[in-house]
Amino acid sequence: MKLTQLGSSDISVSRVCLGSMTWGVQNTQQDANRQIEYALSQGINFIDTAEMYAIPPTAETYGKTETIIGNWLCENAHRREDLILATKITGPGLPWVRNGGPVNGDAVVAAVDASLKRLQTDYIDLYQLHWPNRTSPHFGKHFPNQFKFSEFDARQEEAQMLDILKGLATCIKAGKIRHCGLSDDTPWGINTYLRLSEKYDLPRMVSIQNEFSLLHAKDWPYLIENCTHENVAYLPWSPLAGGMLSGKYLNGELPAGSRWSITQRNGLFRDTPSANSATAAYVDIANSYGYTPSQLALAWCDQVDGVTSTIIGATSMEQLKENISAFSMPLSQPALSDINSVFKRHPLPF
Repeated sequence: MKLTQLGSSDISVSRVCLGSMTWGVQNTQQDANRQIEYALSQGINFIDTAEMYAIPPTAETYGKTETIIGNWLCENAHRREDLILATKITGPGLPWVRNGGPVNGDAVVAAVDASLKRLQTDYIDLYQLHWPNRTSPHFGKHFPNQFKFSEFDARQEEAQMLDILKGLATCIKAGKIRHCGLSDDTPWGINTYLRLSEKYDLPRMVSIQNEFSLLHAKDWPYLIENCTHENVAYLPWSPLAGGMLSGKYLNGELPAGSRWSITQRNGLFRDTPSANSATAAYVDIANSYGYTPSQLALAWCDQVDGVTSTIIGATSMEQLKENISAFSMPLSQPALSDINSVFKRHPLPF
């Protein structure tokens, strides 16, 4: 498994990051244990979670995934240094998390302590802001005028960001976190944090994780160019578009126990006619070149210039093995050419 530098940090991470959001709803403690063990055996050293998980988020499942990882760490304390462990503080909007309020410095300090307790560890390698306090163009809100950038107060937002950085600095100085990063943010968000960090000598954001896949590549080229030149690691999440690129939801199929068979907080906004047409075409390409549809989508994501580590998830060991194998299956130029022809017909299908 190849390793790569996590932005401007001193951390090297595997090109594959093991996502965990299904642990606690679709997966049990035993399932998670097996996934972690297999991932480690394949050279994966990077695990991503969040205080909000498991998914879909509810008051009952809040913190369950961190607890599951913590149980594994408690039984395997001698292997803590083998892992780069990333988690996230929940943004505003969930009433059972800090009454749905915005993130601030005090919330960061308290949330870090709570995550450390659930994770049963003394430190977190990468602590991320799950989404910004302001509305950002993610989760299906990326088409013009779905909301207006002109209606939020940038100076107020910057003041909140500065307070958040101070909270992160407190945690870093205490040895509770090593580095900090972003999630579901924008070039303005990245650059504002970087500017504030430099101006006030506060921790620097070393990474960002955003949704990115063959069906949702809106971060290319502008945000990824920004990350490359500012040395901010880019970590795609949902590289299979919520499982759609596996092909299992084509023709209205809804396999029992699958993610889409569970009520989604934001609905099935990825399930559009254009997304289905694009997926069917990618499935045909995968079959013609000896890939599974999931392997094709993951191999494509891995080869995009600027991608640091791709976050994958699985509900079965068979899926996990299939997905990890994709990162040792580079795409040929003819395959990339065929993929590009479909991509140009369906550049943003949902």
